[in-house]
Amino acid sequence: MRFLRRSTPETPAEDADTGVVDPASTTGRAYTPGKGRATPSRREAEGRKRGPVAPPPTNMREAMRRNRELRKANPVSKDERRAAAKERRERMMSGDDKYLPVRDRGPVKAYVRDLVDSRRNILGLFMPLAILVFLALLVPVPAAQQYITLVCMAMLLVMAIEGVVNGRKISRLARERFPKEPTRGVGWYAFVRASQIRKLRVPKPRLRPGDPIPG
Repeated sequence: MRFLRRSTPETPAEDADTGVVDPASTTGRAYTPGKGRATPSRREAEGRKRGPVAPPPTNMREAMRRNRELRKANPVSKDERRAAAKERRERMMSGDDKYLPVRDRGPVKAYVRDLVDSRRNILGLFMPLAILVFLALLVPVPAAQQYITLVCMAMLLVMAIEGVVNGRKISRLARERFPKEPTRGVGWYAFVRASQIRKLRVPKPRLRPGDPIPG
């Protein structure tokens, strides 16, 4: 003989047909059904909000078309673009780290630029000398070409020696001034800076030849 008994709190009631436990029959506990999938990451959620990312342009024409579409979506006047470009240029020339190229950023590079700009370098005649060599090739006098070539070779030798000596000296001073900062490559950076015409250096020199280095 079977005895009928009521479902106890310890034994959840089962469906007579399927034998599946009824979640509503559990006593006193709220039941939260499983989601059946993993919780999406923040990147995935943001990607769904923004929508699918467009593939990169395959050619210049497509890039120009996308640029025009962006300008139409965010209309900016020509004067505003010119003003923004002018401001970026001025800040870069003044030495603002936010607007400088990566190779020119940091206190070490600023110190190296001050060291180079505070002295006169023979290496600064490199570009005028290159122009002189080019003009010498146009002179139809072999003797003049030979004489100019010898002078230019001697100047290049002096420039190379000066660049190596100054590069080592500036590297040592930079390591002493910034012992905790990376100083690799500052010698070559000083060489390139010194070989440029003073008025064409970017950013502009903060010091004149003979000025003391700020502490």
